[in-house]
Amino acid sequence: MASNEPSDVRPARATPSPAAGSATTFVLAGGCFWCLDAVYRITRGVRSVVSGYTGGAVEDPSYHAVCTGRTGHAEAVAVTFDPAVVPEDVILDLFFTGHDPTTLNRQGYDVGTQYRSAMFYADDDQKALFERAIVRARPLWDQPIVTTLEPLGAFWAAEPEHQDFYAKQPWNGYCQVIINPKLSKVRQHYSAWLTA
Repeated sequence: MASNEPSDVRPARATPSPAAGSATTFVLAGGCFWCLDAVYRITRGVRSVVSGYTGGAVEDPSYHAVCTGRTGHAEAVAVTFDPAVVPEDVILDLFFTGHDPTTLNRQGYDVGTQYRSAMFYADDDQKALFERAIVRARPLWDQPIVTTLEPLGAFWAAEPEHQDFYAKQPWNGYCQVIINPKLSKVRQHYSAWLTA
């Protein structure tokens, strides 16, 4: 049976779209992909999370190329989930809890368009769903939300070392200083939807 889920083997080209059957895929960017990857991997109903690059013009970009900010790509995650287990709105609300959508082209110390807050829609239905999520998130933030809505194009899976980074290196300084506080915030507000 063929799968519409993105492959985590490079240099595979994957263009995620809503998966067949009971699974749905959203492609979301909120700064360094390690952060959203960590959030979604502990969410009930999530079938897979693939860190990768999208929104740019260069084919099969590398991590180092994307980090220059010259490829146009954003670090993003393709999260595939079962909406019968975890509603679409919860997946999107986690997105707005797991990063700061009010800072243009930056998340903390990570600065550049590759760290933009963006939602990549596969079709008009996803675009409308994402628009509603932005409206729902506005009261949670003191500053205006700058998250962009962009059509989903090619999605390139990141190198293997970037997949499930937090679980592989929880002692890493970035994980300790940046990801742990985000996970704490998510656990505080969404513990009913988490596996850990």
